[in-house]
Amino acid sequence: MIQDIAPHVYHNEYREQSPAAGDAVLFYDGARVLCRLEDGRIRYPLFQETGEVGGPYRYLFTIDEKKYFLGLGQGPEGYGLATLQELRESGDLMERFAGVTGSQLAQWYRDSSFCGRCGTPMEPDHKERMMRCPKCGAMVYPRISPAVIVAVTDGDKLLLTKYSDRPVRGYGLIAGFNEIGESVEETVHREVREEVGLRVKNLRFYKSQPWSFSSSLLVGFFCDLDGEEKITLQEDELAEGTWFSREELDYTDENVSLTNEMICLFQEGKEPR
Repeated sequence: MIQDIAPHVYHNEYREQSPAAGDAVLFYDGARVLCRLEDGRIRYPLFQETGEVGGPYRYLFTIDEKKYFLGLGQGPEGYGLATLQELRESGDLMERFAGVTGSQLAQWYRDSSFCGRCGTPMEPDHKERMMRCPKCGAMVYPRISPAVIVAVTDGDKLLLTKYSDRPVRGYGLIAGFNEIGESVEETVHREVREEVGLRVKNLRFYKSQPWSFSSSLLVGFFCDLDGEEKITLQEDELAEGTWFSREELDYTDENVSLTNEMICLFQEGKEPR
C-alpha cells in the first residue's frame, strides 16, 4: 500500500526547525502539488531553489535523512502541478507517499488558520504539531477520522459497490466513517445495513491504513453475510451493489489502497477466515 515504503523509514515526530539546502519543499494548490518527473521519479523543489520567496516554511516530516517542509510562498519555475490522483498512479512510492501525506498536513494548517471558538488567528506551537489560539487558549491538533472498509462475503462471492455521486467510477468495497459513540465493529454493521440493507457476522480484522486523501485511518474488515443476500441500495449513496464470484474478479494489486489489496486477497482465496 502507499505507506509501505520500506526499506525507507518515515519519521513523523515534530521538531521545529528551518529548511537547509537539499531539503524538499512541498507547495500545494488545493489537491495539487508542485513537482516534476525525472527518469520516472517524482522530483519536488529543493530549498536552494526556493529561498526566501518560498517561505514561510513549516516542517512536515523526514523520510530516512531527507526532510520535507511545507512552502507557503511562491514555488520555483520549471515545475508543474500534479493532482493527488496522479500521485496514486505514477512515480516512486516514497515520493508519492510524501506528496500525499504532506497534503493532509497542508490542508490541516490551512483549515486551522482561525480559532473555531473565538475567531482569532491561530499560532503554531513551538514544541508539538499543534495550533494554539493566543486569545482563548484553544488547542487544535491534526484531524484523523477513523473509517471502515468492509469486504462482505457469501461463500465464494464478494459484494462490490459503486458510488453514485463521486468521481471514483470503479467498483469498491463498502466504506464509511465511524460515528460518535460507536466502536468500529458497530460501524461495520451500521454501514452495511445502511448502504445495502444486509446483516453480517463473523467480523475479522485484516489491516489498517493511513489514508491522507480523506484525512482518515482506514480499518479493514472481512465479514460473512448473515441471512438473505437480497440487496437494498441506499440510492443517494450507491449506484450499484453486485455479488461477484472469485472467477469473475480480475484485479491486480496496485500497491496503493487497502480496498484493492482486500479485493485481490479474496480473489486469490487468501482472505482471513
